[in-house]
Amino acid sequence: MCGIVGYLGSQSAAPILIKGLHQLEYRGYDSAGIALNCESESSFQLFKAKGKVSNLESIIPDEVKMRDNMPVAGIGHTRWATHGEPSTANAHPHLSMSGEVVLVHNGIIENYKELKDQLIDRGYTFQSQTDTEVLCNLVDLYYQQNGKNLRLAVVQALNKAIGAYAIAVMEQKDNQHIVCARKASPLVIGISEGNDEFFIGSDATPMVEYTHKVIYLDDEQVADVRLGHEVEIVNLDQSLAEFDVKEVDLDITALTKGGFPHFMIKEIFDQPHCLENCMRGRVVRLDDGTYDIKLSALHNFKAKLIRARHVIIVACGTSWHAGLIGKQLIEEMCRIRVEVEYASEFRYRNPVIEKDDVVIAISQSGETADTLAAIQLAKEKGALVFGIVNGVGSSIARAADTGIYIHVGPEIGVASTKAFTGQVTVLTMLALALGHALGTISEEYFQQTCHELTQIPLKMEKVLQQNDAICLLSTPFTFARNFLYLGRGYNYPVALEGALKLKEISYIHAEGYPAAEMKHGPIALVDAEMPIVFLATHHELYQKIISNMQEVQSRKGRIIAVVTEGDQEISKIAQATIEIPATLNALVPLLSVLPMQMLAYHVAVKKGLNVDMPRNLAKSVTVE
Repeated sequence: MCGIVGYLGSQSAAPILIKGLHQLEYRGYDSAGIALNCESESSFQLFKAKGKVSNLESIIPDEVKMRDNMPVAGIGHTRWATHGEPSTANAHPHLSMSGEVVLVHNGIIENYKELKDQLIDRGYTFQSQTDTEVLCNLVDLYYQQNGKNLRLAVVQALNKAIGAYAIAVMEQKDNQHIVCARKASPLVIGISEGNDEFFIGSDATPMVEYTHKVIYLDDEQVADVRLGHEVEIVNLDQSLAEFDVKEVDLDITALTKGGFPHFMIKEIFDQPHCLENCMRGRVVRLDDGTYDIKLSALHNFKAKLIRARHVIIVACGTSWHAGLIGKQLIEEMCRIRVEVEYASEFRYRNPVIEKDDVVIAISQSGETADTLAAIQLAKEKGALVFGIVNGVGSSIARAADTGIYIHVGPEIGVASTKAFTGQVTVLTMLALALGHALGTISEEYFQQTCHELTQIPLKMEKVLQQNDAICLLSTPFTFARNFLYLGRGYNYPVALEGALKLKEISYIHAEGYPAAEMKHGPIALVDAEMPIVFLATHHELYQKIISNMQEVQSRKGRIIAVVTEGDQEISKIAQATIEIPATLNALVPLLSVLPMQMLAYHVAVKKGLNVDMPRNLAKSVTVE
């Protein structure tokens, strides 16, 4: 949600900022802008545009893009509207009334109206409807009051502001200086060798082309970034903060489409390789041919994990669906009671959390605001917090007591695909390893499941070979106005995920249900116009699923069925079938979700929609 970039150095800043904004487009936005502070100019140069980054790029003069070999500070932003409609006036960066301070901001300032009234009383005027311009003028107020000390002004302003923020601020009088800060919204500083260039980003993707040395800011930290100097970081009480410079491991090729028309389909096809990376060094085949699962998190916190009698999974969206699968895995393999909670609801309840409980927080970005708040609540209650995230160095990764990275690489498409299967794979490994340690699964079951888990990438490849066939069968469904997705057991969360994917990128209304619940309401919707997707792979409830399908068939519903390879019975009922290889029941979601992803993708593409950046959605939801 929104994206910040910044640059400090002597290269031409505008192209670096524009490229960085393009790399942050996946976060979701509706306007974009940059501000430059160049030695040859007497004031900031601002360029802002509604719509895509390409619109912004088109209005920047060539002479600005080619300006080299002089110190320059620049900041840029992609905005996802909160306060005020998408417009050029509301786009960031925002300039203070004096013209001496310019600022970009992710997040929400909750007390902006109160602050705005106070600033108006002091003679400030405003050009936009945003809370960000209020914050910019508040920084300017303290800047004018304290001898134009930008860092001090930022600290004073943030001590008055209530809410969430990641900000980057420049002062007109010094083009070798940027101040940035964060609270509940991520911010990363990249450092070149010799401190002769600095890069700022909402995540590391805009800077990995230039450096792999980064600092992840913590909450309520303010960083003073000055050309030729070491970065200095203070807390909001102005005490010096300790920090580490880390090496970020991010492959720049993962940020390109690699010959695919969209990031989403590339990331769907990436999944076999991603799951191999996820399992590498974790599912280990020993010299005697048997398997073991090695998880440092389990090793380091084994006593507390084994002692737990209650697990609470907190997540949002797709991660919540992965959590529903995790519940079944942990309860089946470990015999521990598991609840799955929406983080947004959990944080505002007074949940029963005991000191021996384990709270598993799942988030693709590792920055989800509601999930972070749920973690804080769990820690206050003394529970062990276990994070499952993709974003290395992210807020949730740092806040959790322990956890597991899913290691599937950056996911650019807003609709999550490989992060979901990575999360399910990590939950499977955790349940297997913990069940093995507890003795709640047999050695035979453990070995069989570990072996089959290693075969999933190859079986995924086989499912992906049906992409062209799924593309063909999707054509008539582009005209549908509603979809139902039905599944049972491990496939019920997959039905929810399939419906979510279709909603996210095709804007077709879709709902997922347990198949047996169809008779308790949704069957009233079934008619000849209604497509119904059944996840009908072989398991103990297979015959019951067939009965549900026959009920739909008798009402002329249009059935698409995902079935186990070689199934003969369902093809007599369904209008279309998609086969997946046979696997263990607990691992079926890793295969059955692929047709759901491909179906949603092809329906959306045939409708002419932007599948990578669907309307109104953001990749990283850092505000409520």
